[in-house]
Amino acid sequence: MPPVARTLFRLGARLGSTAQNALEVARFGGFDTGEDASPCEVVTEQRVYRLRHYFPGSAGGPVMLLVPPLMITAEVYDISSRVSAVKVLHDLGVDPWVVDFGAPEREPGGLERTISDHVLAVSDAVDRIRKATGRDVHLAGYSQGGMFVYQAAAYRRSEGIESVVTFGSPSDISRGLPFGLPSWLASEGVERIPDRVLGAFAVPGWVTRFGFQALSPVKSVRSRVEFILQLHDRERLAARERQRRFLERDGWVSWPGPALAEFLRQFIQHNRMLTGGFVIGDRLVTLADLTCPVLTFVGEVDEIAPPPMVRGIRRAAPRAQVYEASLSAGHFGLVVGGLAIAQTWPAVVSWAMWREGKDDLPEIVVPVAGDEEAEPAGLPGGPAGYGLQLAMGIGASAARSVLRTAAQVVRGSGQLGGEAAQNLPRLARLERLQSDTRMSMGLLLDEQARRRPGEVFFLYRGRAHTHDAAKRRIDAVVRGLIHIGVRRGDAVGVLMGTRPTALALVAALSRLGAVAVLLRPDGDPAAEVRLSQVTRVIADPEHAARAGRLEGVRAYLLGGAGRGDRGSLMDMETIDPDQVELPGWYRPNPGRAGDLAFVVFRGAGEQLRAGRITNRRWALSAFGTASSAALSSSDTVYSITPIQHPSALLMSLGGAVAGGARLALAGGYDPETFWDEARRYGVTVASYTWMLLRDLVNAPPNPAERHHAVRLFIGSGMPRGLWRRVEERFAPARVLEFYASTEGEAVLVNLSGKKPGSLGRPLPGSAEVRLARYDLENGHLAEGAGGFAIECEPGEIGMLLARVRPSAIGAAARPVRGVFRAEDAWTITGDLFRRDAAGDFWLLGREGELIRTADGIVPPGPIRDALGDLPYVDTVAVYGIPVGETELAAAAVSLRDAEGFARRLRAPSEETLKPIDLSEALLRVEPGLRPALVRVVDEVPVTAGGRLVTAPLRDEGVPAAGDGRTYYRDKAGAYRPLTDTARRRLLRAPAAREAR
Repeated sequence: MPPVARTLFRLGARLGSTAQNALEVARFGGFDTGEDASPCEVVTEQRVYRLRHYFPGSAGGPVMLLVPPLMITAEVYDISSRVSAVKVLHDLGVDPWVVDFGAPEREPGGLERTISDHVLAVSDAVDRIRKATGRDVHLAGYSQGGMFVYQAAAYRRSEGIESVVTFGSPSDISRGLPFGLPSWLASEGVERIPDRVLGAFAVPGWVTRFGFQALSPVKSVRSRVEFILQLHDRERLAARERQRRFLERDGWVSWPGPALAEFLRQFIQHNRMLTGGFVIGDRLVTLADLTCPVLTFVGEVDEIAPPPMVRGIRRAAPRAQVYEASLSAGHFGLVVGGLAIAQTWPAVVSWAMWREGKDDLPEIVVPVAGDEEAEPAGLPGGPAGYGLQLAMGIGASAARSVLRTAAQVVRGSGQLGGEAAQNLPRLARLERLQSDTRMSMGLLLDEQARRRPGEVFFLYRGRAHTHDAAKRRIDAVVRGLIHIGVRRGDAVGVLMGTRPTALALVAALSRLGAVAVLLRPDGDPAAEVRLSQVTRVIADPEHAARAGRLEGVRAYLLGGAGRGDRGSLMDMETIDPDQVELPGWYRPNPGRAGDLAFVVFRGAGEQLRAGRITNRRWALSAFGTASSAALSSSDTVYSITPIQHPSALLMSLGGAVAGGARLALAGGYDPETFWDEARRYGVTVASYTWMLLRDLVNAPPNPAERHHAVRLFIGSGMPRGLWRRVEERFAPARVLEFYASTEGEAVLVNLSGKKPGSLGRPLPGSAEVRLARYDLENGHLAEGAGGFAIECEPGEIGMLLARVRPSAIGAAARPVRGVFRAEDAWTITGDLFRRDAAGDFWLLGREGELIRTADGIVPPGPIRDALGDLPYVDTVAVYGIPVGETELAAAAVSLRDAEGFARRLRAPSEETLKPIDLSEALLRVEPGLRPALVRVVDEVPVTAGGRLVTAPLRDEGVPAAGDGRTYYRDKAGAYRPLTDTARRRLLRAPAAREAR
């Protein structure tokens, strides 16, 4: 036959084969290859899943449970005899089991499933396999199935889990989306979708398939082109036919709407795989609880789960030893196809055998720690070159590069724009607040419950409580209050520890328009009752006996229904809310901004004082905290102070409610468990007061501390030295320091954090503040021309004044009129400040802390800051020691290593505290404001809230000489060890002293 004829004949045969094969594909959707699935039996069938056991007659060896993604069928692990993961596992000695979630669209109630349903199903399967085999389980999952595996293992605290193996499973969405797009695009997009829309529909399988193909368009186009070009060769196509049909059609199922909503909210918008605090059932879970070994497979050219997202497990699970296998594969190629059969699954078998001591660690598996990366798989020309080859020169990689560049350009502006969009409405609402504007805690909680009923409001003891559940509890307590006769404006004592019932009661009193008088369990409730003149007190079971002993009040019990001895108090839990008829006068949330809302207490004995907080004052702190901290629904605010403390009431609770963030309530503060709880709750913002974080900074390193998610510590009163240590140890978290008067409306905040120790500038919407010259000796404002006050120049010490609204002048603590001009009104805060040239305020001390020496008045602030800057100083207390009619300015310091300091005293070295260190540190303090005495103490006493207590130090007076721990200031201004002669001179009457 002539060559031309032979060519034409072959071409005709090829066209004929192509037409015949195309007709078969068109009629039947593909080729009938006659391949059978691997043998398996369904061991159990539950509501959410079926448990398959493959090759049941020849079980033995390590046990592995494989979990598929939500949108792909379980056949992903057994597509065909050529690409069957379960067959490879079995052939090499592993006993394979598979969770089969089925097709939700064809299962009863399948489209109503949640993420929790799937995670609990995996955990249940682990229990059943352990019971059947007597072995712990290697838990493995692909893509989102790997996320289920992480979550189930964390939920179980690794109990019964031999190891975790994942393939292309993301743990940190913040590291970017496919194509290099920034994560904030997704988080902000999801934020704008209402809950009722997000969970109202399921995603059909064809939509998911199209989405996956769109995320990897080059490979999708290439596979189709190759299929068409090889359509004439049936045998060649038949080898890959089951895989093609799985990826093109058969392998995809619907994504239930509730599961989609939960996935997007918890793991896309809030990134809780990394931060922790995701909810399974009603339990809080964090990957930080993983302690079993983790092996993660990373696809270096995976556009669906890019390597940085997958490698986030190192930061999310700091207690687990993480291993990594990096392959030159895409998302599907990790588990399906020739590369998976040749490398992935044999490595998984070797891993399981290595865990039993029967094999070496696979060559492609390497241990990793921290942020180090495994050696990336070799790609021809790198990822970009690999993409170009896949694109066959059509420039897809260039398009991806353009997208990445554009994303980087808009990332910063997008984040700033998002914060502005959140904060501007908050600040605008503050500006519009008038005395008769409706505003209260109850009102804001109702607004949040309407907008996000199914979202979590607060967390307590490992449990999550939604806005809807909280609203129902609050409304029930309101009816109970009405039943016992509480009306709008009544003051009711609350004697409770920090617990959900206390939160519900305080919110219910606000919703009713009554006043919550927060009695301190660790204070003197009887004195506080007398001071506030309340006639009703509601207590929890732990404090019921104390409430029952209070004179002149009616005491009630609330909380802990059905638990413990309920005592003789009337139990409000027995009141049926449905049987309480609401009176005609009742209107929910009637409180106005000018109404009294809360009463809190400070001090003890003769120093006991009550602070009266209006709804406006509460809202000022609430919106101010939410704006300054840029709080959003992605945040969890951890309140470690009791609910009776102003910082908890005004900042933690107020900021969370105003910012739409979750609130985590701590039953108590323990530095040893702080990071474990922070991980479990997914804490991003933690509160503090005064020295409270000192023990946390001084504590030994905690594994959960590594790669923590806390971005801010918010509070007030933190000394400058501690501030720097907190930011140094817990970076990138920073300190957001506030100053706020409990009753007044002056609020300062150090937003930039660039000047540790500074209290920053006035918060927008708060009261105007000024510094005025103050006669410290006589306790009044210094007067200038016309009898008006004199405003301080930059660097000058002055009294902080806060402007008072005319309508609030009667409630102001220390009001003054006609200060800077006729008819103006201000309140004296009692706090001395300096303002620097840039306009930032620096607190020098409170009026009650001033030390009245023979040479003038000394504020404690400059001394405290200067000594606190010494690297080995832990705590500084500045106080006055009475000597005759005046005082000596003294400072007591404790060291960061007190035991080591004692040893160094016995064996002096270069690390011993030297007098020259004190002299050099205090050179930064004006000569007239330096202390006469500096002593080293083992411990500076503090209150439970972290506030310094100087009275015991003051009572000790001047220590005895010769202990090597006390230093005095000589005539030249240098500090020297205290001698008997120097001590006698310090204790002489001021007129006879010549020390200064």
